[in-house]
Amino acid sequence: MLRKLNISDFEFVKKLLPRIREEQFASKVNGVNDFIVLNEDNEPVGFMFYIILWEKFPFIEHLIIDEKYRNKGYGTKAILDFENLMKSKNYKMVMLSTQVDEKAQFLYRRLGYIDNGSIFFENTPFDQPAELFLKKNL
Repeated sequence: MLRKLNISDFEFVKKLLPRIREEQFASKVNGVNDFIVLNEDNEPVGFMFYIILWEKFPFIEHLIIDEKYRNKGYGTKAILDFENLMKSKNYKMVMLSTQVDEKAQFLYRRLGYIDNGSIFFENTPFDQPAELFLKKNL
């Protein structure tokens, strides 16, 4: 379901995350924390980028499933696979965020994530709806 990101995934990721630059993508490929989400035929349906905050907390930066594959269980499966991987590495909690106007928050809550605060960006160069942070103990 999850496989390591590689350089040939750039166009697919760029389609789902248009603002990513080639140098940003290259740093993701050279790291160890990023995945392509695959369907049962090993075709890409989405991707997941994550970081480790403060050497303690896996933080999902992005989980984006291609629109034509949404509501088919790929996001759920990706998160559950990710949680199992993090448990196997002895992490105790996972964190993530989503804008308050995005439907993804309902998926995360259904999977046991709980609200953990928000950041507001009004009157900044990054004006957007509030960013909602969620956490889950593993």
